[in-house]
Order: sequence, then structure tokens, then C-alpha cells
Amino acid sequence: MVPERNLLVLSEEPLNAETRLGERTGTITPAGSHYVRTHFPMPRAPREITVDGAAGRPMSITFDEIRALPATTLAVTLECAGNGRRYLDPKVPGEQWGLGAVGTAEWTGTPLRVLLERAAPDPKAVEVLFRGADQGMPKDLGRNIAYERALPVAEAIRDDVLVAYLMNGEPIPPEHGGPLRLVVPGWYGMASVKWLARITFLREPFVGFYQTDRYVIDGQPLREIAPRAVITFPTSEVAGPVVEIGGYAWSGGNQIRSVQVYGKPAGAGGEPHWREAELAPIVSRYAWRGFVHRVLVEFPQKWFELDVAARAIDAAGNTQPLEARWNALGYANNAVQPVRIRVSS
Repeated sequence: MVPERNLLVLSEEPLNAETRLGERTGTITPAGSHYVRTHFPMPRAPREITVDGAAGRPMSITFDEIRALPATTLAVTLECAGNGRRYLDPKVPGEQWGLGAVGTAEWTGTPLRVLLERAAPDPKAVEVLFRGADQGMPKDLGRNIAYERALPVAEAIRDDVLVAYLMNGEPIPPEHGGPLRLVVPGWYGMASVKWLARITFLREPFVGFYQTDRYVIDGQPLREIAPRAVITFPTSEVAGPVVEIGGYAWSGGNQIRSVQVYGKPAGAGGEPHWREAELAPIVSRYAWRGFVHRVLVEFPQKWFELDVAARAIDAAGNTQPLEARWNALGYANNAVQPVRIRVSS
């Protein structure tokens, strides 16, 4: 069954669309509301995966064979590395994502490690390359390529890296990479290769387009998701005197330790006074975490505008920055984004 689409579409071909973040955003994002990132036209996806390269037992494994293996289900927040690109100044090229290139789903599949071990990898292998069935010509490359991305072997054999075939308990829809896709919890979405067709063990680091030309900052391939908190409500007008501010926070490398929130009259100067928000229970190590904070507003008039913002701090002390860290490709912009709301008495 094709899920009903409820997305903010940036482009139809290839499909790139944001999750609609708002008051009704739930902890688990329905497939039809979960952000979509594609580089090329949607392919006819294979129902088997070839495993080759520096391996003692190269093989192919079918969809049905993978389904027969022990399964794991994980709630995972996936975020595009370009999320927040729209807010950079000066502007940079690429999809102009706001803050909705993110979503959280329950992914079911077999641990990738199980497949890798069957192929008897060469001890000298340093990376594992993943190729999707999608292919095309990037604007500034001038030739056709497949979407490919590699992981260090140590990351690929983590127990929580999945070859997934279910999304929220249903077969993965084509736009989300079904029937088989990689899910790499904690890493930006570029690592979770969709329409997975081939896995190759490499004795040298991969130097393909989406490893060394894109999804890099200062020449280094992107990895874990930087901490971020996003306010999902209120987004426009709300009644006072108590204003409830809420949303979700996440971080790839570590769990969220706290979310801090402020609310101050629009245009007011001075340093913001950050207060601790209440955190929802942890759903999983790799899923976003809800937060809420209540602000008591004193009314000098029937209505006025309030600037509110939230910032995330993870267990390692990494704090969401107040100012954007500009880079030429617009990746990992996790700067705090204030929201202006109208409060009425």
C-alpha cells in the first residue's frame, strides 16, 4: 500500500521533501510524512544484494533469505546533512532545506554484520562500500554514477547497523529505499544507502563522488549527526498567559542530556535567559526526544510577539551553537533557529 503523502515538497523529480514539523508531529513519523532525500530518479530496485570485493566467500543474498535471518527493530532518527541549509548566509548551493529534513521511524531488518560475516571478509579490508540501484549524472560531474557511500569496517560491523526491509512495521515504500536499504543509526542520512544493491569490501579508502566531493566539510567525510533541538509548537499564534513550548531534540553520537529554552519579547536586547525544559522518556538511543517548557507571559497589551528558541546539549557536553558555522556546501548547520510567535491574552 502506498502511504498517503503529507510533505513539504522541494522537488518532485527527483523527490526531495521535508517532514511537516508542527503540533501534531509524533515521536514516530508515518512513512508518508517522513522526509525524503533522493539524488537521481527512483530506480527499479533489486530484490537481492551482491557481496564481493576483498572477501573469501563472495555471494548474493535474496530478499527472502534476508527476511529469514534474525531481525532487530530500532527507532532511529534520520536527518539529511543539508538540514538547515536555507538559513546560511551567504547562500550556498544544494537543496534549500528548512528544518524538516528529519524524521523518526521504526526500522526492522537484519544486522549488517550477519551478512558481512557470511562473506568472510579479508582481514586487510578497511572499508565497506555500499551501492544503491539509483544512478544518474550530478550537475557538476559530467558522467553517470551510482549513489555510493562507504563505512569504516569497525562501523559497519556495529550490531545496530541494519539491512532493513520494514518501516514502521510495513514494507519499506520505494521512496524510502525499499525493498532493502541500509540504516546507520546516529549518522547523517547519506550513510543509510537506499535501494541497496551491492556491498563491497575495500582494502583502500573509497574516493567516490559522494564520499570525497559531497557530504564533506573541509575534506573530511561527514559522520555523526550534530545535536539539534527544533520547536514544533507553537508556530504562529497562541493564547496566554501560559505559553507551552515544545518540540524534539536529537544527537547522533550521544544521547540528549538536556534541552534549554528561552522566551523573550520580540526585538528585546540582552542575553537570553535559558531555562531547562522537561524531557520525555527515551524511546531509543538513536531516536529524537520530546521536550516541553512552559513560560508565564505578563501582558502589557492584548497581544504581543514573543521570540522563543531551544538548544540541545548531549551527554558529551556538545551544545547546539547560537551562530551558524558556514561551509561551502551547507552541511551540518545545526545553529539555533528562534521562532517568533504572537501571544494573545
